[in-house]
Amino acid sequence: MPSLHELVRAHTDLVEDDVAWLQLLMADWQILADLSFADLVLWLPDREGRGYWAGGQMRPTTGPTALVDDVLGTFIPTGRRRMLDEAYTTGRLVREGDPEWRDDVPVRVEVIPVRRARRVIATIARNTNLLGVRTPSRLELSYLQTAADLTQMIAGGYFPLSGQRSDHADSPRVGDGFVRLDPAGRVVYASPNGLSAYRRLGLQGDLAGLVLTDLTRELVPARWRPDEETLSAVLGGRDGRATEVGTDEVTLIVRSIPLRPQGERSGALLLVRDVTELRSRDRELVTKDVTIREIHHRVKNNLQTVAALLRLQARRTRAEDAKAALEEAVRRVGSIAIVHETLSHAVEETVDFDEIADRLGSMVVDVSGVEVPVRVVREGSFGKLPSEAATPLAMVLTELLQNAVEHGYAGVPAETSGRVVVTARRIVGRLHVVVEDDGRGLPDDFDLDSSTQLGLSIVRTLVESELGGVLEIGPGSRGTRVQADVPVD
Repeated sequence: MPSLHELVRAHTDLVEDDVAWLQLLMADWQILADLSFADLVLWLPDREGRGYWAGGQMRPTTGPTALVDDVLGTFIPTGRRRMLDEAYTTGRLVREGDPEWRDDVPVRVEVIPVRRARRVIATIARNTNLLGVRTPSRLELSYLQTAADLTQMIAGGYFPLSGQRSDHADSPRVGDGFVRLDPAGRVVYASPNGLSAYRRLGLQGDLAGLVLTDLTRELVPARWRPDEETLSAVLGGRDGRATEVGTDEVTLIVRSIPLRPQGERSGALLLVRDVTELRSRDRELVTKDVTIREIHHRVKNNLQTVAALLRLQARRTRAEDAKAALEEAVRRVGSIAIVHETLSHAVEETVDFDEIADRLGSMVVDVSGVEVPVRVVREGSFGKLPSEAATPLAMVLTELLQNAVEHGYAGVPAETSGRVVVTARRIVGRLHVVVEDDGRGLPDDFDLDSSTQLGLSIVRTLVESELGGVLEIGPGSRGTRVQADVPVD
């Protein structure tokens, strides 16, 4: 389906500020759909005056839909829907006396002009399925009256409002809790869910007739309340934004929408949501994240301790083969420690592997015993990798860089210099890594399958068994070229 931006660019003369206004409206029009028990369709005027394009659609969660099929992107020529033409040209709300029949369903249609800066930029068709209409309860009457106020605000250019939007993940919806205030901030009506939310705060009795700001001050300890200005502005219905109030056991989000159907504030709509469980889960996740980061930090410290012990043992060892083996073990432990150090600073269990690759390149060059100055260069990006893939890949990269530096440039004249290029590319769910040097190259009798080198055995095992990838080693343009292809999520 086409997006609003695509339809605007292709078919209308609306400017960027108009589109921003419509996007702000569509972020909140679920409220209007739910209060109206009706489907909403946004109609955009064609730049050539030929008709209207459906730029958005919203169904109610409080009643049956009147539009079974999606209409987004469809076109209605001028003259086919008289109410669309009239609402757009006159800038007034247009209602039809007799319902339309759609698939044996009677539908009442109303068209609301969308005004911005004294200019009608679009219209909203409100379609109500009359099969779901019955004698309205007080709740439904309050919904409909508030919907009528919002409708007049849209037609007058007073809605949408800036501030928190309904498309935020934790923003309260109409069904969560509905409270209607008068201009003085006194509760005119509260839905059962809205009343229940305040009873969880400790309210005894009804909300009707109470000044909500005064009541909240009584029920909510000062440490759990916002500042006095925010409390009065939001819970008094004077400012269109949201705030949180609560106790040690309960947390509520309260969102205020001042109602100004004629331009002057006549009251406010408050939406209330109990987010106690949501905030509890948030705190648990924060605690879990802190614990995981602390574990990674301690593992890193322990690995550094192991590396220090191995390094100390290597210094005391006289046999050159044993010393070299211990130094290689130090590098392998160090590569794992770098991964855990990066994870200890990460919020999620993924790491930016580019940073790890750069640090590994510097570490290998710093501890290498070759006399030739070697530079490790990274091209491309590894991207973010899960921790279970980052650790084996770090060991693989350490071994490959170590082999490239020590075997590729051993015995090379000191006046020359070396360059090792690490290339990384993400292609369709796979990571393609190439390590290529410009050193001496492979021996003529080299064969990966028959090689007994511990480093290559580690690399092959990690790439093929641990990471489920493919390893290839061969001659490069000048030296040796090693490539590993592994699957990544």
